[in-house]
Amino acid sequence: MFSAKWLLLGVPVAGAVGLGVGVDQWLSAAGEAKQDLKPSTVLPITRVILFNSGVGYFSRSGEVEGDARVDLTFPESDVNDLLKSMVLEDFGNGRVSAVSYDSREPIARTLSSFAINLNGNPTFAGIIAQLRGERIEVAISATAANQPGKLTGTIVGIEKQKIPAGTQITDAEVLNMWCAEGMRAVKMSDIQSLRFSNPLIESEFRRALEVLALSHDSQKKAVQLHFAGEGKRKVQVGYVIDAPIWKTSYRLLLKDQEKPYLQGWAMVENPTDEDWSTVKMALVSGRPISFKMDLYNPLYINRPTVEPELFASLRPVTYRGNFKSSADGIAFDRPLGEAREAKPDAKPGAKGGFGRGGAAPAGASPALGYADDNMDALKKATVANNPEARYGKDTAAELARRMSTGSVGNAATAGALGDFFQYTIDHPVTLVRQKSALLPIVGKDIEGTRVSIYNAGVQAKHPLLGLRLKNTSGAHLNQGPITVFEGSTYAGDTRVLDVQPNEERLLSYAIDLGTEVDPKAGAGKQKITSIKAVKGIVTTTTKVTEETTYKAVNRSQTDRTLLIEHPNRTSQQFKLVDTDKPAEDTPEVLRFQIALKAGDTKSFTVKEERDDVSTIALTNGAEDQIRYFVSLNEISAGLKNKLNEALKLKGAWDNTARELNHVNGDLQRFTVDQDRIRKNLRETPKESEVYATYLKKLSDQEKEIDALTAKQKGLTADEFNARKKYEDFLANISD
Repeated sequence: MFSAKWLLLGVPVAGAVGLGVGVDQWLSAAGEAKQDLKPSTVLPITRVILFNSGVGYFSRSGEVEGDARVDLTFPESDVNDLLKSMVLEDFGNGRVSAVSYDSREPIARTLSSFAINLNGNPTFAGIIAQLRGERIEVAISATAANQPGKLTGTIVGIEKQKIPAGTQITDAEVLNMWCAEGMRAVKMSDIQSLRFSNPLIESEFRRALEVLALSHDSQKKAVQLHFAGEGKRKVQVGYVIDAPIWKTSYRLLLKDQEKPYLQGWAMVENPTDEDWSTVKMALVSGRPISFKMDLYNPLYINRPTVEPELFASLRPVTYRGNFKSSADGIAFDRPLGEAREAKPDAKPGAKGGFGRGGAAPAGASPALGYADDNMDALKKATVANNPEARYGKDTAAELARRMSTGSVGNAATAGALGDFFQYTIDHPVTLVRQKSALLPIVGKDIEGTRVSIYNAGVQAKHPLLGLRLKNTSGAHLNQGPITVFEGSTYAGDTRVLDVQPNEERLLSYAIDLGTEVDPKAGAGKQKITSIKAVKGIVTTTTKVTEETTYKAVNRSQTDRTLLIEHPNRTSQQFKLVDTDKPAEDTPEVLRFQIALKAGDTKSFTVKEERDDVSTIALTNGAEDQIRYFVSLNEISAGLKNKLNEALKLKGAWDNTARELNHVNGDLQRFTVDQDRIRKNLRETPKESEVYATYLKKLSDQEKEIDALTAKQKGLTADEFNARKKYEDFLANISD
């Protein structure tokens, strides 16, 4: 255990200032600590508030007398949370003088600060090489050739030399020393021991080794709280640190002709190394935002190195005095560090906290000796849901009664805290370190109706036995498992998510083998309801109808209330038609309720409709779609006439295109035949009769080709105009 003096003087000033201690108070507290040799005061844990978000608020309180010191230890992993959330209060005529804690420099940075740097596990030669110029005393092994038993001298350096070893040459490290008789070289392997003649170097070496040893035991860190004052008085410290989330489990007892009975238990763990003895405990259900921040490790940033600028020396400069003094209306800035004038309502020496002298920072709690302006902000942020610490002991009980929505059994009192819900355990809790416990939080009759719940995706044939539960316990039910009993018989298990007071929720715990459901999907129908055309784009609306029939049989000896869960397809634009309104509507399913007497059979049909809309652009290749639209009875007469006119235009275009294709075919045939005739002419003698026949035929074909070419030109223009007329007509059809 470090002394109080060391802790106070060794703690980073930033850590103390962050807790509200001024520099002058810090130095004063350090001076007082030199004289403080009193034993540590024990502050036991008196209140624990656990959240289901992974943190817990712990409050320690007790009496101190005069100047007192409280020693606490925490796992290193909790120190950051401690520095972020700790609040100290002195309820008497005293003040919190300082909070000190084991500082932790990065081990590499600490080791590099010593004269001998032990970072990186240096070798024997590496350590000696750091101390060039230091005097040492070396003991040499007896087997070393031509070496005395001891050498005293100054380290010159370490070098590697080639040294024969039998038939081979090896590298060896050699220590070069300056001795009385001159320079000596000693192989490192021949050195048995080495001592530093400079006691400062030996001290630095020991301290570096101590730092290494202390770094191995980094699991616990010491924190000391220093209170200054007179007489006996109550003090308190509260903080938020990591804690296991508290969990809940329930037992649900079902009886005929009676309301269901719900019993709830909270499972809490004490993972600390300290027993909890008769502590006041509260369990908060909510999701407060909580995070970790590294406040414990010293943080360093790289700063740029700026070279100084050199200027030629200047002659001294003199200045004339001001024409007016400050008394004539010229105000001078307040010197840096001058205290501002205290507010009239700031009372030095106010009750509690740091109240002796000086104005306190804005926004601090009066329990810390600060102004009242922003008391609630700091209190709410740091003391969380501790009514006594937040509002004062005198009004805590009244506040609990005001927030409570009802008594939950005889074990806990439940109350709403804004968006949180709190169970206050009515009796003090004792829990040994590293132990867990079940604490009763709910024990009440609640409202519930037996149902059978059918969902084809859960069980294709049978529904599940369940309960439509209404939370009339007056308490928020935290999520957890529920074990269901029918009388004294185990009936099954289920699980419930968070349930608010007076909220209804379905539970299922077993398969209902006495009831069977057979779902049948209908064939479905599709009917076109409208056809619209705008600028050549035809929009068709088709009504799609789907039916599902659920046939339910109750083969049991008791009546059943059957809930059928049908997929909710409103996101797919389906809507119910000719179907009873569902008893419940959730984003996933629609629940329809059916009463089934013993031995009864019923069918229930769910009918849904939606409109499917499709569009098609009329182009010069859409004649099949046009004929399809013309054949529909749902099309309007005007649109049908326009589409028939389009088909006529398409027919005229097709006729022109066919005639053009015929002419192109004739031209192609003439071209092929002329090629044949020209080849024959090259092989036939000019004097022969056949040669003259070929020439006459070739001449006749040229005349026909000229006529066909002229006709082709006209038909090409006609085909282009017919196609354009058809396409323009299609693009402007609207009805």
